[in-house]
Amino acid sequence: MRYTITPIDLSNPITSAITGSDIGYAIEPFKTFLLEVTQRGLLIGTGSPLGVIEAQQGVEYMDETGAAGSVKWIKQLADVGGDKSLGWVAIG
Repeated sequence: MRYTITPIDLSNPITSAITGSDIGYAIEPFKTFLLEVTQRGLLIGTGSPLGVIEAQQGVEYMDETGAAGSVKWIKQLADVGGDKSLGWVAIG
C-alpha cells in the first residue's frame, strides 16, 4: 500500500466558528490533513527504533545519539508478523 498525503482544497475553509464566539475548530478535511502530516514527519529519538516505535511504512527516524551507519532509519515494511514496531532498516 502506498501512503500519500491528501492535499487540502484551499478554496474551502479549514475551520468552522462556534456560534457566538471567535473560537473555531478544524473541519474534517483539515483534521485528516494534519493527522497525515503528523504521521509522515521525521521521528527523532534516542536509540534504535527497531522493536520500539510503531510507524507507517515510509516513515523516517533519526537517532540523535547514533553512530555512523545507524543514525537514520526508514520503515521499510509495514509490519513483521503483525508487529508494527518491526520492519525498520538503517540507511545512514
